[in-house]
Amino acid sequence: MKTIQTLSTLFSITILLWSCSSSPPPPLEPGTPSLSFPLNEETCQEGTSLNDSQSSLEFRWSSAANVETYRLSVTNLNNNQRETLETTGTSLSVTLLKATPYSWNITAIGEEGSQNANSSTWRFYLAGSGVTNYAPFPSEILAPRSGTSVTPVEGNITLNWNGSDVDGDLDYYEIYLDTTDASTFLKQVDAVNANTSTSIAVDSNSAYSWKIIAVDTNGNKSNSGVYSFRTN
Repeated sequence: MKTIQTLSTLFSITILLWSCSSSPPPPLEPGTPSLSFPLNEETCQEGTSLNDSQSSLEFRWSSAANVETYRLSVTNLNNNQRETLETTGTSLSVTLLKATPYSWNITAIGEEGSQNANSSTWRFYLAGSGVTNYAPFPSEILAPRSGTSVTPVEGNITLNWNGSDVDGDLDYYEIYLDTTDASTFLKQVDAVNANTSTSIAVDSNSAYSWKIIAVDTNGNKSNSGVYSFRTN
Protein backbone atom coordinates (compact mmCIF):
# COMPACT_ATOMS: atom_id res chain seq x y z
CA MET A 1 0.00 0.00 0.00
CA LYS A 2 2.80 2.38 0.88
CA THR A 3 4.40 1.73 -2.51
CA ILE A 4 1.15 2.56 -4.27
CA GLN A 5 0.80 5.84 -2.33
CA THR A 6 4.36 6.78 -3.20
CA LEU A 7 3.79 6.07 -6.88
CA SER A 8 0.57 8.08 -6.76
CA THR A 9 2.38 11.04 -5.21
CA LEU A 10 5.15 10.90 -7.81
CA PHE A 11 2.55 10.73 -10.59
CA SER A 12 0.77 13.81 -9.20
CA ILE A 13 4.04 15.75 -9.02
CA THR A 14 4.88 14.73 -12.57
CA ILE A 15 1.49 15.96 -13.83
CA LEU A 16 1.96 19.27 -11.95
CA LEU A 17 5.43 19.82 -13.41
CA TRP A 18 4.17 18.99 -16.90
CA SER A 19 1.30 21.50 -16.52
CA CYS A 20 3.69 24.25 -15.44
CA SER A 21 6.15 23.54 -18.23
CA SER A 22 3.40 23.66 -20.87
CA SER A 23 2.22 27.21 -20.03
CA PRO A 24 1.85 29.29 -23.21
CA PRO A 25 4.80 31.59 -23.97
CA PRO A 26 4.31 35.35 -23.55
CA PRO A 27 3.10 37.20 -26.67
CA LEU A 28 5.73 38.62 -29.01
CA GLU A 29 5.88 42.40 -28.87
CA PRO A 30 5.47 44.20 -32.22
CA GLY A 31 8.34 46.28 -33.56
CA THR A 32 8.09 50.00 -34.24
CA PRO A 33 7.52 50.96 -37.90
CA SER A 34 9.41 53.84 -39.52
CA LEU A 35 7.53 56.40 -41.60
CA SER A 36 8.55 56.82 -45.25
CA PHE A 37 6.08 59.03 -47.11
CA PRO A 38 4.75 61.75 -47.14
CA LEU A 39 7.87 63.43 -45.78
CA ASN A 40 7.95 65.36 -42.52
CA GLU A 41 7.58 69.16 -42.51
CA GLU A 42 7.32 69.39 -46.31
CA THR A 43 4.76 70.15 -48.99
CA CYS A 44 3.56 66.93 -50.62
CA GLN A 45 3.24 67.50 -54.36
CA GLU A 46 2.30 63.89 -55.10
CA GLY A 47 -1.12 62.32 -55.01
CA THR A 48 -3.87 61.71 -57.53
CA SER A 49 -6.19 64.66 -58.02
CA LEU A 50 -9.82 63.60 -57.67
CA ASN A 51 -11.47 67.00 -58.06
CA ASP A 52 -10.78 70.70 -57.37
CA SER A 53 -10.61 70.15 -53.61
CA GLN A 54 -9.47 66.55 -53.01
CA SER A 55 -6.56 64.25 -53.81
CA SER A 56 -5.85 60.59 -53.06
CA LEU A 57 -2.50 60.20 -51.32
CA GLU A 58 -0.62 56.96 -50.64
CA PHE A 59 0.99 56.73 -47.20
CA ARG A 60 4.02 54.42 -46.88
CA TRP A 61 6.02 53.02 -43.95
CA SER A 62 8.46 50.21 -43.18
CA SER A 63 7.43 46.74 -42.03
CA ALA A 64 8.10 45.72 -38.43
CA ALA A 65 8.50 42.36 -36.73
CA ASN A 66 5.62 40.53 -35.02
CA VAL A 67 2.91 42.80 -36.46
CA GLU A 68 -0.54 41.52 -37.37
CA THR A 69 -2.06 44.83 -38.51
CA TYR A 70 -1.03 48.47 -38.92
CA ARG A 71 -3.30 51.35 -37.94
CA LEU A 72 -2.85 54.57 -39.92
CA SER A 73 -4.03 57.75 -38.20
CA VAL A 74 -4.30 60.96 -40.26
CA THR A 75 -5.31 64.24 -38.58
CA ASN A 76 -6.49 67.41 -40.32
CA LEU A 77 -4.58 70.08 -38.37
CA ASN A 78 -7.06 72.80 -39.27
CA ASN A 79 -9.97 71.15 -37.45
CA ASN A 80 -8.31 68.25 -35.57
CA GLN A 81 -10.56 65.69 -37.27
CA ARG A 82 -8.86 62.28 -37.31
CA GLU A 83 -9.32 59.38 -39.68
CA THR A 84 -8.04 55.90 -38.78
CA LEU A 85 -7.67 52.94 -41.13
CA GLU A 86 -6.15 49.48 -40.69
CA THR A 87 -4.24 47.25 -43.09
CA THR A 88 -1.91 44.26 -43.06
CA GLY A 89 0.35 45.93 -45.64
CA THR A 90 2.78 48.84 -45.44
CA SER A 91 0.92 51.37 -47.59
CA LEU A 92 -2.56 52.82 -47.72
CA SER A 93 -4.27 55.46 -49.88
CA VAL A 94 -6.47 58.11 -48.25
CA THR A 95 -8.62 60.87 -49.76
CA LEU A 96 -7.57 64.25 -48.36
CA LEU A 97 -8.31 67.94 -48.85
CA LYS A 98 -5.86 69.91 -50.96
CA ALA A 99 -3.88 72.84 -49.52
CA THR A 100 -4.43 71.47 -46.02
CA PRO A 101 -1.95 70.61 -43.23
CA TYR A 102 -2.00 67.07 -41.82
CA SER A 103 -0.19 64.95 -39.26
CA TRP A 104 0.08 61.16 -39.43
CA ASN A 105 1.48 58.19 -37.59
CA ILE A 106 1.36 54.39 -37.59
CA THR A 107 0.40 52.06 -34.73
CA ALA A 108 1.76 48.50 -35.01
CA ILE A 109 -0.63 45.95 -33.51
CA GLY A 110 0.70 42.53 -32.54
CA GLU A 111 -0.89 39.36 -31.24
CA GLU A 112 -3.38 39.44 -28.39
CA GLY A 113 -1.81 40.42 -25.09
CA SER A 114 1.07 42.41 -26.63
CA GLN A 115 1.59 46.16 -26.36
CA ASN A 116 1.01 48.32 -29.44
CA ALA A 117 4.03 50.16 -30.84
CA ASN A 118 3.64 53.72 -32.11
CA SER A 119 5.77 55.38 -34.75
CA SER A 120 6.84 59.01 -34.63
CA THR A 121 4.33 61.60 -35.85
CA TRP A 122 5.04 63.54 -39.05
CA ARG A 123 3.38 66.65 -40.47
CA PHE A 124 2.97 67.78 -44.07
CA TYR A 125 0.97 70.08 -46.33
CA LEU A 126 -0.95 68.47 -49.18
CA ALA A 127 -0.35 70.64 -52.24
CA GLY A 128 -3.20 72.67 -53.65
CA SER A 129 -3.79 73.68 -57.25
CA GLY A 130 -2.25 77.07 -57.93
CA VAL A 131 -1.00 77.51 -54.35
CA THR A 132 2.57 78.85 -54.24
CA ASN A 133 2.84 79.73 -50.56
CA TYR A 134 1.30 77.90 -47.61
CA ALA A 135 0.20 79.07 -44.20
CA PRO A 136 2.34 77.98 -41.24
CA PHE A 137 1.51 74.71 -39.53
CA PRO A 138 -0.87 75.31 -36.58
CA SER A 139 1.39 75.82 -33.57
CA GLU A 140 1.83 72.83 -31.26
CA ILE A 141 0.97 73.92 -27.72
CA LEU A 142 3.45 72.45 -25.23
CA ALA A 143 2.66 74.20 -21.93
CA PRO A 144 0.41 74.78 -20.24
CA ARG A 145 -1.74 72.05 -21.79
CA SER A 146 -5.53 72.08 -21.49
CA GLY A 147 -6.80 70.95 -18.12
CA THR A 148 -3.53 71.54 -16.28
CA SER A 149 -2.85 73.74 -13.25
CA VAL A 150 0.08 76.14 -13.13
CA THR A 151 1.68 77.86 -10.16
CA PRO A 152 2.73 81.44 -10.97
CA VAL A 153 6.20 82.57 -9.97
CA GLU A 154 6.15 86.18 -8.82
CA GLY A 155 2.85 86.58 -10.66
CA ASN A 156 4.10 85.16 -13.98
CA ILE A 157 3.88 81.90 -15.92
CA THR A 158 5.60 80.71 -19.10
CA LEU A 159 3.77 79.86 -22.32
CA ASN A 160 5.60 77.39 -24.56
CA TRP A 161 4.87 76.14 -28.10
CA ASN A 162 6.42 74.78 -31.32
CA GLY A 163 5.93 76.34 -34.73
CA SER A 164 7.06 75.60 -38.29
CA ASP A 165 6.36 76.47 -41.92
CA VAL A 166 7.00 74.40 -45.06
CA ASP A 167 8.02 77.57 -46.94
CA GLY A 168 10.47 78.66 -44.23
CA ASP A 169 8.91 82.13 -44.00
CA LEU A 170 7.34 82.01 -40.53
CA ASP A 171 7.48 85.62 -39.25
CA TYR A 172 5.82 86.05 -35.85
CA TYR A 173 3.19 84.78 -33.42
CA GLU A 174 0.16 86.54 -32.02
CA ILE A 175 -0.72 85.47 -28.49
CA TYR A 176 -4.33 85.65 -27.35
CA LEU A 177 -5.25 85.10 -23.71
CA ASP A 178 -8.13 85.93 -21.39
CA THR A 179 -10.48 84.37 -18.85
CA THR A 180 -13.24 83.61 -21.36
CA ASP A 181 -12.54 82.48 -24.94
CA ALA A 182 -8.99 83.53 -25.92
CA SER A 183 -10.26 86.35 -28.13
CA THR A 184 -8.14 89.06 -26.46
CA PHE A 185 -4.84 89.93 -28.15
CA LEU A 186 -2.03 89.91 -25.60
CA LYS A 187 1.22 90.49 -27.49
CA GLN A 188 3.34 89.61 -30.51
CA VAL A 189 6.45 87.40 -30.39
CA ASP A 190 8.99 87.05 -33.21
CA ALA A 191 9.44 83.57 -34.70
CA VAL A 192 13.16 82.99 -34.18
CA ASN A 193 13.36 79.29 -33.27
CA ALA A 194 11.05 76.33 -33.74
CA ASN A 195 10.49 76.23 -29.97
CA THR A 196 9.23 79.52 -28.55
CA SER A 197 8.31 80.63 -25.05
CA THR A 198 7.27 83.85 -23.39
CA SER A 199 6.43 84.98 -19.87
CA ILE A 200 3.07 86.56 -19.05
CA ALA A 201 1.48 88.04 -15.94
CA VAL A 202 -1.55 86.22 -14.53
CA ASP A 203 -3.75 86.25 -11.45
CA SER A 204 -3.79 83.40 -8.95
CA ASN A 205 -6.77 81.05 -8.65
CA SER A 206 -8.08 81.92 -12.11
CA ALA A 207 -9.06 80.01 -15.25
CA TYR A 208 -7.52 81.13 -18.56
CA SER A 209 -7.92 80.34 -22.25
CA TRP A 210 -5.19 80.95 -24.81
CA LYS A 211 -4.20 80.36 -28.42
CA ILE A 212 -1.39 81.10 -30.85
CA ILE A 213 -1.84 82.60 -34.31
CA ALA A 214 1.22 81.94 -36.47
CA VAL A 215 1.83 84.47 -39.27
CA ASP A 216 4.26 84.23 -42.20
CA THR A 217 5.84 87.00 -44.24
CA ASN A 218 3.05 86.74 -46.83
CA GLY A 219 0.36 87.33 -44.22
CA ASN A 220 -0.84 83.71 -44.17
CA LYS A 221 -2.10 82.67 -40.74
CA SER A 222 -2.83 79.49 -38.83
CA ASN A 223 -4.67 78.97 -35.56
CA SER A 224 -3.45 76.59 -32.84
CA GLY A 225 -6.93 76.16 -31.40
CA VAL A 226 -7.94 77.24 -27.89
CA TYR A 227 -6.35 75.68 -24.81
CA SER A 228 -7.33 76.28 -21.19
CA PHE A 229 -5.54 76.11 -17.83
CA ARG A 230 -5.95 77.22 -14.25
CA THR A 231 -3.54 79.03 -11.98
CA ASN A 232 -2.98 77.95 -8.37
